[in-house]
Amino acid sequence: MPGLEIYSDPRVKEVFRDYPGDAAGKMRALRELVLETAREIDGLDRIEETLKWGEPSYITKGGSTLRMDWKPKKPDQYALYFKCTSRLVETFRAVFGSRLTYEKNRAIVMQLHEDLPVKELKQCIRAALTYHEVKKLPRLGIKI
Repeated sequence: MPGLEIYSDPRVKEVFRDYPGDAAGKMRALRELVLETAREIDGLDRIEETLKWGEPSYITKGGSTLRMDWKPKKPDQYALYFKCTSRLVETFRAVFGSRLTYEKNRAIVMQLHEDLPVKELKQCIRAALTYHEVKKLPRLGIKI
Protein backbone atom coordinates (compact mmCIF):
# COMPACT_ATOMS: atom_id res chain seq x y z
CA MET A 1 0.00 0.00 0.00
CA PRO A 2 1.50 3.36 -1.00
CA GLY A 3 2.06 5.95 1.69
CA LEU A 4 0.44 9.31 2.09
CA GLU A 5 1.60 11.87 -0.48
CA ILE A 6 2.20 15.23 1.24
CA TYR A 7 2.33 18.25 -1.01
CA SER A 8 3.84 21.07 1.04
CA ASP A 9 4.01 24.67 -0.13
CA PRO A 10 7.57 25.85 0.74
CA ARG A 11 6.15 28.99 2.38
CA VAL A 12 4.66 26.83 5.16
CA LYS A 13 8.15 25.93 6.37
CA GLU A 14 8.90 29.65 6.73
CA VAL A 15 5.80 30.20 8.88
CA PHE A 16 6.78 27.36 11.21
CA ARG A 17 10.35 28.69 11.38
CA ASP A 18 9.08 32.10 12.47
CA TYR A 19 6.99 30.96 15.46
CA PRO A 20 8.71 32.02 18.70
CA GLY A 21 10.00 29.74 21.49
CA ASP A 22 7.39 27.48 23.07
CA ALA A 23 4.86 28.26 20.34
CA ALA A 24 7.21 26.81 17.71
CA GLY A 25 7.41 23.45 19.47
CA LYS A 26 3.67 23.24 20.04
CA MET A 27 2.89 24.19 16.46
CA ARG A 28 5.32 21.58 15.09
CA ALA A 29 3.75 18.95 17.37
CA LEU A 30 0.27 19.92 16.16
CA ARG A 31 1.42 19.71 12.53
CA GLU A 32 2.85 16.25 13.13
CA LEU A 33 -0.42 15.17 14.77
CA VAL A 34 -2.35 16.27 11.66
CA LEU A 35 -0.01 14.37 9.34
CA GLU A 36 0.07 11.29 11.60
CA THR A 37 -3.73 11.24 11.68
CA ALA A 38 -3.91 11.65 7.90
CA ARG A 39 -1.58 8.65 7.47
CA GLU A 40 -3.99 6.54 9.57
CA ILE A 41 -7.06 7.26 7.41
CA ASP A 42 -7.83 4.37 5.08
CA GLY A 43 -8.08 5.50 1.48
CA LEU A 44 -6.52 8.90 2.06
CA ASP A 45 -3.58 9.11 -0.30
CA ARG A 46 -2.85 12.85 -0.56
CA ILE A 47 -2.87 15.89 1.70
CA GLU A 48 -1.97 19.42 0.74
CA GLU A 49 -0.17 21.63 3.24
CA THR A 50 -0.53 25.25 2.18
CA LEU A 51 -1.23 28.70 3.55
CA LYS A 52 -4.72 30.18 3.92
CA TRP A 53 -4.86 33.65 5.46
CA GLY A 54 -1.16 33.20 6.21
CA GLU A 55 -1.86 30.16 8.41
CA PRO A 56 -0.71 26.57 7.85
CA SER A 57 -3.67 24.77 6.30
CA TYR A 58 -4.42 21.16 5.41
CA ILE A 59 -6.68 20.10 2.57
CA THR A 60 -7.77 16.66 1.39
CA LYS A 61 -10.14 15.46 -1.28
CA GLY A 62 -13.42 14.93 0.56
CA GLY A 63 -12.32 16.95 3.57
CA SER A 64 -12.90 20.38 5.03
CA THR A 65 -9.95 22.76 5.29
CA LEU A 66 -8.18 22.56 8.63
CA ARG A 67 -5.99 25.51 9.68
CA MET A 68 -3.74 26.11 12.67
CA ASP A 69 -1.98 29.10 14.12
CA TRP A 70 -0.44 30.88 17.09
CA LYS A 71 -1.05 34.62 17.29
CA PRO A 72 0.94 37.30 19.17
CA LYS A 73 -2.33 38.85 20.42
CA LYS A 74 -2.93 35.72 22.53
CA PRO A 75 0.61 34.48 23.18
CA ASP A 76 -0.34 31.72 25.65
CA GLN A 77 -2.56 29.81 23.24
CA TYR A 78 -2.71 28.29 19.78
CA ALA A 79 -5.59 26.83 17.85
CA LEU A 80 -6.99 24.51 15.21
CA TYR A 81 -9.49 26.30 12.98
CA PHE A 82 -12.37 24.71 11.11
CA LYS A 83 -14.84 25.98 8.53
CA CYS A 84 -17.40 27.81 10.67
CA THR A 85 -20.35 26.79 8.50
CA SER A 86 -19.61 23.09 8.98
CA ARG A 87 -20.95 20.90 11.79
CA LEU A 88 -17.43 20.19 13.02
CA VAL A 89 -17.02 22.37 16.12
CA GLU A 90 -20.64 21.99 17.24
CA THR A 91 -20.18 18.21 17.03
CA PHE A 92 -16.87 18.31 18.90
CA ARG A 93 -18.56 20.33 21.63
CA ALA A 94 -21.40 17.77 21.86
CA VAL A 95 -19.04 14.78 21.92
CA PHE A 96 -16.12 16.08 24.01
CA GLY A 97 -17.76 18.82 26.08
CA SER A 98 -15.36 20.49 28.48
CA ARG A 99 -12.46 18.18 27.62
CA LEU A 100 -11.65 20.71 24.88
CA THR A 101 -11.84 24.50 24.75
CA TYR A 102 -13.67 26.10 21.83
CA GLU A 103 -13.82 29.49 20.17
CA LYS A 104 -17.38 29.93 18.92
CA ASN A 105 -18.07 27.56 16.03
CA ARG A 106 -14.67 27.90 14.43
CA ALA A 107 -11.82 26.62 16.60
CA ILE A 108 -10.40 24.36 19.26
CA VAL A 109 -8.04 26.36 21.45
CA MET A 110 -5.08 24.90 23.36
CA GLN A 111 -2.86 26.49 26.00
CA LEU A 112 0.91 26.47 25.47
CA HIS A 113 1.57 25.25 29.02
CA GLU A 114 -0.71 22.20 28.67
CA ASP A 115 -0.18 18.87 26.93
CA LEU A 116 -1.98 18.30 23.66
CA PRO A 117 -5.24 16.35 24.13
CA VAL A 118 -4.02 13.87 21.52
CA LYS A 119 -6.84 11.31 21.66
CA GLU A 120 -9.58 13.91 21.22
CA LEU A 121 -7.70 16.00 18.66
CA LYS A 122 -6.98 12.99 16.45
CA GLN A 123 -10.71 12.31 16.22
CA CYS A 124 -11.41 15.97 15.42
CA ILE A 125 -8.68 16.06 12.78
CA ARG A 126 -9.96 12.83 11.22
CA ALA A 127 -13.50 14.26 11.05
CA ALA A 128 -12.22 17.42 9.33
CA LEU A 129 -10.01 15.59 6.83
CA THR A 130 -12.92 13.28 5.85
CA TYR A 131 -15.78 15.73 6.46
CA HIS A 132 -17.71 15.25 3.21
CA GLU A 133 -17.70 11.50 3.80
CA VAL A 134 -18.85 11.68 7.44
CA LYS A 135 -21.01 14.81 7.62
CA LYS A 136 -24.27 12.86 7.52
CA LEU A 137 -23.20 10.33 10.16
CA PRO A 138 -24.28 10.73 13.78
CA ARG A 139 -21.51 12.59 15.63
CA LEU A 140 -19.58 12.65 12.32
CA GLY A 141 -18.67 9.03 13.03
CA ILE A 142 -16.65 9.98 16.12
CA LYS A 143 -16.43 7.14 18.62
CA ILE A 144 -15.82 7.92 22.27
